[in-house]
Amino acid sequence: MGWLEPQEWEAVALSLRVSFWATLAPLPLGILVAHALARWSFPGKQVLNGLVHLPLILPPVVTGYLLLLTFGTRGPVGGLLQDFGIVLAFRWTGAALAAGVMGFPLMVRAIRLSIEAVDPKLEQAAATLGASRVWVFTTVTLPLILPGIIAGSILGFAKAMGEFGATITFVSNIPGETRTVPSAIYAFLQVPGGEGSAMRLVIVSVVVAMGALLISEWLARRAANRVAGT
Repeated sequence: MGWLEPQEWEAVALSLRVSFWATLAPLPLGILVAHALARWSFPGKQVLNGLVHLPLILPPVVTGYLLLLTFGTRGPVGGLLQDFGIVLAFRWTGAALAAGVMGFPLMVRAIRLSIEAVDPKLEQAAATLGASRVWVFTTVTLPLILPGIIAGSILGFAKAMGEFGATITFVSNIPGETRTVPSAIYAFLQVPGGEGSAMRLVIVSVVVAMGALLISEWLARRAANRVAGT
């Protein structure tokens, strides 16, 4: 990426870092929640489903403000974490948290659809042979839904790369610390002569988003063919 200026590359590198952790950290929870929504019956299931998808419905600024109230240094969780030396507000880790929250619904949905495509009889057959639920999931379900997990992770990564509203509300727009690609585009558009830098970052964003969509679609088709046995 030699065609990017140092400030632009700094924003891209930070976005990649934030998006990586925003995807990797919530992935185990995303698999668990997707499996619960696809296979389990329990009181409050629809409430859980609503909470998972709430970031897609709420304005991103509202999500960011709620994160600030909760994980800020004066928030109930942020104040507790501060006692252990962990600060999320106005840090890149907070940007990863905000991006992870915004991308979590897309991740869960892709994994859930992949689990629902697996024939439950395959899992039941393994259970009748004495396998535990964990073993059934590990040896039967997980290999079949792996393309869906990858597709969900890619969608979550792409969403994290493009997240702006929740991130800037929770962690502001600090160069080198929380200025991701969307925040950098916004900042460049506020200064004279910044259109060129903004356009280069827009191109990066479009390439990443289109690449993620194409790869996720390909993996989704592959998962469907695999489950169908074709």
